Amino acid sequence: MSRKRTHVPQVSPAYTGRMSMAPVPALRMPEECMDPDVAYRFIHDELMLDGSSRLNLATFVSTWMDPQAERLMAETFDKNMIDKDEYPATAAIEQRCVCMVADLFHAEGLRDDDPSSAIGVSTIGSSEAVMLAGLAMKWLWREKVGDGWKGRTPNMVMGSNVQVVWEKFCRYFDVEPRYLPMEKGRYVITPEQVLAAVDENTIGVVAILGTTFTGELEPISDICAALDTLAADAGPDIPVHVDAASGGFVVPFLHPELEWDFRLPRVVSINVSGHKYGLTYPGIGFVVWRGPEYLPDDLVFRVNYLGGDMPTFTLNFSRPGNQVIGQYYNFLRLGRFGYRKVMASLSQTARWLGDQLRESGRFEVITDGSAIPVLSFRLSGDPGYTEFDVSHELRAYGWQVPAYTMPDDATDISVLRVVVREGFSADMARALHDDITAALGHLDTLKPNGYFDRLKPFAH
Repeated sequence: MSRKRTHVPQVSPAYTGRMSMAPVPALRMPEECMDPDVAYRFIHDELMLDGSSRLNLATFVSTWMDPQAERLMAETFDKNMIDKDEYPATAAIEQRCVCMVADLFHAEGLRDDDPSSAIGVSTIGSSEAVMLAGLAMKWLWREKVGDGWKGRTPNMVMGSNVQVVWEKFCRYFDVEPRYLPMEKGRYVITPEQVLAAVDENTIGVVAILGTTFTGELEPISDICAALDTLAADAGPDIPVHVDAASGGFVVPFLHPELEWDFRLPRVVSINVSGHKYGLTYPGIGFVVWRGPEYLPDDLVFRVNYLGGDMPTFTLNFSRPGNQVIGQYYNFLRLGRFGYRKVMASLSQTARWLGDQLRESGRFEVITDGSAIPVLSFRLSGDPGYTEFDVSHELRAYGWQVPAYTMPDDATDISVLRVVVREGFSADMARALHDDITAALGHLDTLKPNGYFDRLKPFAH
C-alpha cells in the first residue's frame, strides 16, 4: 500500500531569515552578493522614510509626468548626452529643444531651415546654465576692456534674493558680487539700485523672472530702460542676463504681453529650468543667447575622441539623455496651447488658496500666485507662534511647507511658501487649506512661541 504524499508548499517569506537578521551594510561595500529582489526590498523600504514628493510644496521641481514620458525616459537612461556622434537622434532632439526655447524667448535670427541658428545648450538644470551665462559675460567684458582686464576686478550686480548658484559663480570664477538689499515690503531689486551699483567693471546685471523667495517678477523692462539711458549718457554699456529658472515656462503663457526677454535689446542671455515649470523630471535646463556674438568662441571646445568633430560648451561632460527626451515629449505633447492651459490651471489653484488664506484674517499674503503659481505668506500679528511653528505642525499632516527668513536687509521677516506644481490639484489645495486651519487651531492651544525656529529645515 503506497503512502499518499502531502504537498508542502515552498514558503519564501519576505521579512524573515536574512532579511530580518542581517543588518544592511551602510558604510562599507558588502563582501557577498545579494539577491536582486532582496536588494530592491531593502532600498525600497528605506526610501519609505522619505517624505512624499507630491506633498513637498517646498520644491519647484516637477514631481509628476505622463506615464508615456516616464517610459520614454526609462528607455533612454543609458544614452550619454555627450556622445552626439553615437546618438545622432538624441543630439538632434536636444537642438530642437534649444530652438523651441530660443523661439519662445524671441531670440533673433532664427531660421526654420537651420537648427544651428539658435545659440544655446541644454544643461543639468539652471545651475549649470547660470555658470555658462556668467562665464560668457565675463569673457565679453574682458574683450571689451582689452589687455588691461588683468588689473581689474570684474563685478556682477544682482539682488540679495538670487539663488545660491549666483554666489557660487562669483566665488568660483573670481567675480565680485554686488548684492542689492531688500527691505520690508519690497523683495525685488529696483532700477535705481542697479544704476547706483554698476560701473565700468560690471560684467552684467542679473534680473530674476520668478524669485525663489516669493515668486515675484523683477522689473526687467524698467531695469533695461534705465541701463539704456545710462549708456546713452556716455555711461558704461552693461548687458542684462535674465534668470528665468522659475518663470521662463510660465510668463510666456500667462503674461504674453509682458516684455522681459530678447524683445528687450539689452537682454543678452536667459536661463530656464525644464525641470520646474517646463514640467520635466530633474534635471534639465537651458541657456540661450540673443545671437552668436554673445557667446565667445574661446569658451567653446572641440573634441573628436568620441567619433566625429564636436563643439561643446558645458561644465558637465557625461550625462543621461533621458531628461532631454522627457522635455521634448512635453513640448510635442502639450504645445503652446497645452502649456497655456496647464499654467492657467495652476495659477487658478494658487490664487484660490491665496484668497482663502487672506480671507481667514490669519495671514498676510505677499504673492498670490498671479505672477507665477507660487504663494508666499506670513502670519498676521503675534499669535503666540511663528511661521516655523506652522511649518513644523503641517509636517504632521504630511505637508512640507517651507518657512524661511527673507534675504538682506529683510532678515527679520519670516515667510511660508507654497509652490503649486503640475500634480497639485484643486482638491489637494482644499485639503491643504483644511489642514492649515487645523494646524493653526492646534497651535492656538499650544502657543509654542517659536520653539521650532531653531530647526529651520528649509532656511536659505
